[in-house]
Amino acid sequence: MPATPYLAADWFNRSSPQVAADLIGCNLHRRINSETIQGQIVETEAYEAGDPAMYAYQNKTERNAVVFGPAGFAYIYRIYRQYHCFNIVTDRENLASTILIRAVHLERRPSWVDSKDKVERVAAGPGKLCIALQLDTSLKGISIEPDSGLWISGRSDRVAQQLMDSPQNITQTTRIGLSKGADIPWRWYLTDSPAVSKKNKKR
Repeated sequence: MPATPYLAADWFNRSSPQVAADLIGCNLHRRINSETIQGQIVETEAYEAGDPAMYAYQNKTERNAVVFGPAGFAYIYRIYRQYHCFNIVTDRENLASTILIRAVHLERRPSWVDSKDKVERVAAGPGKLCIALQLDTSLKGISIEPDSGLWISGRSDRVAQQLMDSPQNITQTTRIGLSKGADIPWRWYLTDSPAVSKKNKKR
């Protein structure tokens, strides 16, 4: 068991916008065999019941049942038949609510990644993040904790103080690539991070 404290399921049992904002500056950890990769979460998006961009979750099915379950579990789905998106279930049970981890600034390049990108761009986007950390639908429904090999630790004291002293270091804006709910400002990113997938005007 890693010595790094991790955010337990109760921490995610809040509204998705709250969790998405609070995850900025936290650290994502991924253990595969004997290698552990970690990086700072620099971009997130929130989705929840009643949100037009979450229309696929309005009816519970076998495929999306995880998002109606308790908080603190992974929901990973495929897009464009080749990429994946990594979400974490939030809020109370029986309410569809997730946050999408859009980008992570990795501390180093994983040994299994063959990419010409600079290390700060290896996980700069949801599809790239899942490739870099080997996240796919086989992990859908796992708990976000060290025993599963996928967990999150809180902001360091230094980062927490920086964000408290300068709230403008986090930008809140609209989400990306949506045909519905595109005007809802439920995306957050670390303003000056080179690992953010795409930056736009603050809302």
